[in-house]
Amino acid sequence: MSLKDFFRVNMPYGMKKNSENNWMAFNREYVPIGWCRETPKESIRNVDAYNSYPIHSAYKKLTEKKIESIIKDKDLIHRNEKNEINMIFFYHDGTNPQSNPEHWDKYFKIIKEFSKLETENY
Repeated sequence: MSLKDFFRVNMPYGMKKNSENNWMAFNREYVPIGWCRETPKESIRNVDAYNSYPIHSAYKKLTEKKIESIIKDKDLIHRNEKNEINMIFFYHDGTNPQSNPEHWDKYFKIIKEFSKLETENY
């Protein structure tokens, strides 16, 4: 499926952590924010998906405890085989703010909290 609207292309659906503890925001097509095509597409489930692109960031004070304090719905937090958080989602299909306007406040509350994070110097 090719994405065709601003929300699904440019607004984060979630974030994925790579093996270097850096994060990438992805859209509804499970590709980096801003991509509106399927190719080149890598599986977001790969540990180092999209590592060859400069789209990952390390964030100061982004700990598992911090993530769990922002995202209250534990079903939106995914863990790897070591029980470490490696992917998070900002909403479910049923709580998609574009489909149901009552969910905008909850979505923007999550976005607002993540927007406070500062990146680490490289």
